[in-house]
Amino acid sequence: MLFIASAAAVLPTSHGVAAESTFTVSNMDLAPGKTIGRDLLFDQSECKGGNHSPQISWRGAPANTRSFAVTIFDPDAPGRGWWHWAVAGIPAGTDGLPNNASASGALRKMGAVEARNDWDTDGYGGPCPPAGKPHRYVVTVYALGSNDLRLRQGTPALMFEHEIRTAAIASAEFTFTYGR
Repeated sequence: MLFIASAAAVLPTSHGVAAESTFTVSNMDLAPGKTIGRDLLFDQSECKGGNHSPQISWRGAPANTRSFAVTIFDPDAPGRGWWHWAVAGIPAGTDGLPNNASASGALRKMGAVEARNDWDTDGYGGPCPPAGKPHRYVVTVYALGSNDLRLRQGTPALMFEHEIRTAAIASAEFTFTYGR
């Protein structure tokens, strides 16, 4: 297994709204140089992981944030890439998600909704790239200017991503790499 993580970065949005402080995202499990745990890997195919969504924390969101969204995307997968997770409707007062928030029911309790990932399941679907060159996984947290994107559980992740980007006022991301 190979794992590399890069530091959090702030991404400007098309809305031009500047945050009073730097919007950042972090993860305790995906630190640079640390091997990714099997609990985060997909639970089918050849990976046999736990399929737990990662713990994610953020800080410095703009004051006018109405809600948050989180996505995990693999740009190295063939074709248009691979959606591992898209969740929206995370309340504005939230500053992170615990490990396994997707399967544990924590997201439903806070009123968030999850997309259908490219594994064809609702919620989180962990990494499981084919053997060979490692893939990059981009984790993005979006601060949104709306708390009602009119998204429904099970809508394809690509549609979630479109609605999320439309409402984004700021975003922060980090990238981790995994290969078999």
